[in-house]
Amino acid sequence: MADASSERETPAKPRLLSDPKFRALVFQIIASITVAAFIFFIVRNTLHNMESRGISTGFGFLDRVSGFGILQSLIEYNETSTYGRTFVVGLLNTILVSVLGVFFATIIGFIMGVLRLSSNWLISKLAATYIEIFRNIPLLLQIFFWYYAIGFNLPGPRQAMSVGESLFLSNRGLYLPAPVFESGFMATGLAIIGSIVAVIFLARWARKRFEATGQLFHTVYASLAILILVPALVFFASGSPMHLDYPSLQGFNFQGGVVVIPELFALVLALSIYTAAFIAETVRSGIQAVSHGQTEAASALGLRPSWILRLVVIPQAMRVIIPPLTSQYLNLTKNSSLAAAIGYPDLVAVFAGTTLNQTGQAVEIIAITMSVYLVLSLVISIFMNWYNAKMALRER
Repeated sequence: MADASSERETPAKPRLLSDPKFRALVFQIIASITVAAFIFFIVRNTLHNMESRGISTGFGFLDRVSGFGILQSLIEYNETSTYGRTFVVGLLNTILVSVLGVFFATIIGFIMGVLRLSSNWLISKLAATYIEIFRNIPLLLQIFFWYYAIGFNLPGPRQAMSVGESLFLSNRGLYLPAPVFESGFMATGLAIIGSIVAVIFLARWARKRFEATGQLFHTVYASLAILILVPALVFFASGSPMHLDYPSLQGFNFQGGVVVIPELFALVLALSIYTAAFIAETVRSGIQAVSHGQTEAASALGLRPSWILRLVVIPQAMRVIIPPLTSQYLNLTKNSSLAAAIGYPDLVAVFAGTTLNQTGQAVEIIAITMSVYLVLSLVISIFMNWYNAKMALRER
């Protein structure tokens, strides 16, 4: 009688190539090797061609004197500054345009998105007209319009439009009084920071109080009182350690104060209006995604329409609005590179343009410029993903 154990058939081991996990690992390794080899070939071929043409490589050019001026600089800069400082100036100008564009585009977009759903026929159609016009005209043409058609046709400095003796608008730019801080202003600055922190804690306390008791606390008036009165009291108590430097016409242009150059004005305006049209549609879709039952329930509780929009509709709509809003912020930041078309000294114009032409370090400069936009995009994405996670519904 045969042994029972010998009658059992030993299951055959699967062949290694038939294992999906093994095949996936092999394909990933092959793909990684292929990409690495391609990059190595491109880099090696580029370095060989540059060497054969006598083109030096490296980042030593950043320490050389630039020898050219820049129209706008947020830090101290002149013709004797280095190319490295030129890069910093262009980077700061790019960040300035991006921050201003995101700020104004968000405000305009939210307003237009809400007005698009207004029950007033005229307001709704005007908002729809704005959206359809500005989002269907190429951004570059809008930049040209605001710069050449509007900026160039403003009066000269001697005939500048003015508001009193402090604000002047001409084809040279918008001139505003510049604050000059004196010793002792540190206390006022700390008071401003403390007021902002106090407003944040006040808003959190008001939200928790509303969730616990259902009673509203008007944080707007209290916040304005804190932000205005506290720094003002500290400012006057410390002897008013600040004065304004007013612009004045001297010769053929204004001197003193702070100037918003036409290139910056046209670029920020075009970016804001163009991007706001897309944000408005995102806001409209987010509001319409909120169930009508939510608004009907809030109305049955006796809430005013403005309270329903602010306390019920917008918080729920934000969960739909934030992801596409991130894409619009990224597009605005990258579209700021069109500044070179009107001569605004952003990173592309002064570093990937003038600096590249003078040094010939094309590979290094383009690589740095691409890396900067990549980092800016990643920072925006990380922040918006954090904010999206914060606004998401939490399961219990």
